[in-house]
Amino acid sequence: MPKLLPELLVESTPLLAPGVYDGLSAKIAQQAGFSAVYVSGGALARSAGVPDLGLLSMTEVRDRTAEICSAVDVPVLADIDTGYGNALNVYRTVTEFVRTGVSALQLEDQVTPKKCGHYSGKELISSAEMEAKIEAAADAVGGAPVQLIARTDAIAVEGFDAALERARRYAAAGADILFVEAPEEVEQIERIATELPGITLLLNMFEGGRTPRVPMTRLAELGYRIVIVPSDLQRAAMRAMQEVAAEIFAHGDSRGMSDKLATFNERDALVDKATWDQRERRAAPQFA
Repeated sequence: MPKLLPELLVESTPLLAPGVYDGLSAKIAQQAGFSAVYVSGGALARSAGVPDLGLLSMTEVRDRTAEICSAVDVPVLADIDTGYGNALNVYRTVTEFVRTGVSALQLEDQVTPKKCGHYSGKELISSAEMEAKIEAAADAVGGAPVQLIARTDAIAVEGFDAALERARRYAAAGADILFVEAPEEVEQIERIATELPGITLLLNMFEGGRTPRVPMTRLAELGYRIVIVPSDLQRAAMRAMQEVAAEIFAHGDSRGMSDKLATFNERDALVDKATWDQRERRAAPQFA
């Protein structure tokens, strides 16, 4: 039986959650052994063919999140960007997402529409407005088993000390998990852990981002409980699809790259076709 999110957060090593963007990528992550997955807002946007600039609507992201929750039986941490508006919008957004079966929701303090946390040119709402959003989100969660992740992008906009102060205020407003986005030095990663004690900390650490990579053992020593890797699975898929598309365009088929393709049977096994075949056989006598 898969563990619930609170059970995973007390284990000795941080919970490592790869970024996923549809049911298939979520299944791949679970079958690789991950105990949780992270619905990356940026990856969802790119899967729709647009950049991570807050271009998708709440309902588009909600529906994809519901698809992912249905595809796996591990905890799903979902990115809801800025909540798609003000505190009232946040209340409705959280209400809608709770119904999908998520285990945690991430809310950030950028203006609407937002930008990727590792882009330049970000703008923030006031701390007071973000606190009101967190309070609205907590109200909407009610008694559901959903934790709130409060993300601040203040390092790049207001400076590191301001980011820490915002994080403290967000915890006081009701956030369960703090996410100080895009620290650019190991010393900053260490200070976040030192200066924000007693609350669950999340770190975003992916290949090519602003944040330096730190071994999981060191992050465990510092007290980080969640590490997300939002874009790496999708970037790998992008490169693979580009290569196969070029092969098909050049030669009319993908025969020259057959060793890089999942087989026909592997493709069906990944989405558990055998179980659906069994269901069909059980149902067949009813329609004979």
